[in-house]
This record gives sequence, C-alpha cells and structure tokens, in this order.
Amino acid sequence: MDRITAAQVFVSIAERGSMIAAADALDMSRAMVTRYLAQMEQWAGARLLHRSTRRLSLTDAGDSTLARCRQMLELAGQIEVRQDSADDAPRGLLRITCSQSLGQAALAQAVPAYLRRYPRTAVDLQINSQAVNLVEQRIDLALRITNALEPNLIARQLGRCDSVVCAAPAYLAEHGRPQRAEDLARHNCLTYSYFGKSLWQFSYEGEALSVPVSGNLSANDDLILLTAAVQGAGVALQPRYSVAPLLASGQLVGLLPEYAPQQMGIYGIYTSRQHMPPALRAMLDFLRDWFADSPEWRDRIGVAGA
Repeated sequence: MDRITAAQVFVSIAERGSMIAAADALDMSRAMVTRYLAQMEQWAGARLLHRSTRRLSLTDAGDSTLARCRQMLELAGQIEVRQDSADDAPRGLLRITCSQSLGQAALAQAVPAYLRRYPRTAVDLQINSQAVNLVEQRIDLALRITNALEPNLIARQLGRCDSVVCAAPAYLAEHGRPQRAEDLARHNCLTYSYFGKSLWQFSYEGEALSVPVSGNLSANDDLILLTAAVQGAGVALQPRYSVAPLLASGQLVGLLPEYAPQQMGIYGIYTSRQHMPPALRAMLDFLRDWFADSPEWRDRIGVAGA
C-alpha cells in the first residue's frame, strides 16, 4: 500500500481521535481507513492505538510512529513533482463488478467504447449478484442499482433505472390481468431473495404505494426471474433495460401502466476520492455520459433520440 497515504491516514486519526472523523476528513471510506491503519501497525510491528468506546489514544509506539509520519509528510510536501499531460493520461487496469443483467445490457457495450477511447487502459469485469467488499476483493469500481446506499459508501450516480411490472401472455390467460397494484398480492410474484415478503414500491396519482407480494420462486439474480417470467411462472418486476426487447417481441406484457414503479439510481461505488487514478476518474465520467447519451442505451430502454 502507498506509505504516504497510510501516513496521512494515521496522522488524521491521531489528530481527530476517531477513524470515522478521519474518513470524513480524507473523503475516504471507513473500510479503507481501517485497512491503512492495519497496514501501519503491521509495518510498525506494534499496536499503535488504544481503542475505547469514546476515543482513540496513542500507544507509546503510536507516539513515535506519529512523529515519523509527520516528518515523512513534511518531506513529501517539499518534493516538487513535475506533472505533464502524458502522466495524467488514463492507463492501467480497472477491476469492475456489476450484476449479470447490467453487465450484459450496458457494460458489454460501454466498456469496449471506453477502451477504444483510452487504449492504455484495461478492464477486468467481474459479474456478481451480491454486494462485494471492495477493499478485500481489490475492486476499483462496483456498479449497483439501488435507492438505499449505506451511509459510509463513497458513490457517484451515473444514471437512472426504471422498472416494469410484466408477465407472459400464458400466465395472464390462466390467472387474469391485475387491474390495480393491490391485486398483485393475489398473484404469484417472482421476487428477489429477501427475508419474508417483498414490498414493491409504486407511485400512483402522486402518492407513494407499497404492495406486499410473494410467490413460489425467488432468486438473487434478476435474469433468473426474467427467464421464469417468460416461461409463464408469474409476475415480475424487472428493470426496463432487461424487459424492453421482450415487451417489443410480445414475449412479455407490461402491466399496470398507471402505476409507476419506484425509480432506482445506477451508482458507481469506490473507496476514495483522494488520489483517484486517472483511469477510474475517466471511467466514471465516461459511464455518466454513456448512460445519458449513448444510442445503444437509449435504444435498449426504449427512449427516442433527440
């Protein structure tokens, strides 16, 4: 790990007496602050802090380490680093993770376009339906569709995700078509693997509405539920980018057009805004523009071009 950054983290913890305060001051995730502190203690070969419920305090080894860290930062600040445009160009490997559906619908097109623009970069795209620990798994960027980001995450909104309630014609022929959102409680709904019943959120005539739904199939991957819906297994709530081609082909039928499912955000999550590699900053900017303007994405979600 970067010793200069580790020294900055340790000095900030010591001066503020709190790892949370240090994370806020450095604009860094709490997990990354914890990792830098652990690395500092490994380098020092000693415990550097006494931890209590109220405040952190320095051990004897921490006192001497703090002095050395301050000397190191003072020396580093005296070094004039010559920057030129070539050094700032995006390059190097980015490790990115996202869900399978978002990977297929968006990143399979967006990443090759990014690599063409920045030929000195490379991307390792890892598909994962679960939230991952960025620090432990050495992930530079995680893409997540949500409206409930954990408060300690550093995230940037890159786009929006609309959803559609849908079912196959065969299912509707057998079970009927729901007329109101509340009717979904009596249908076999294909849900994500949460504990207990799922709540589907809607907006109807300007009012928020939550409908408890359940069914005989749940999964932690939306493409599994989408495939089951096409086969007539039940009613699904799916991202528009996944269902738009199936709606156009008639394999699925959109339901409840007067009820707008809750819109979600597409977020890029990363560990720190400080010392962000140019390749990561370029990727965030690129994806923000891609989700806003790319013809491939607009066609995918059924939005006409300007």
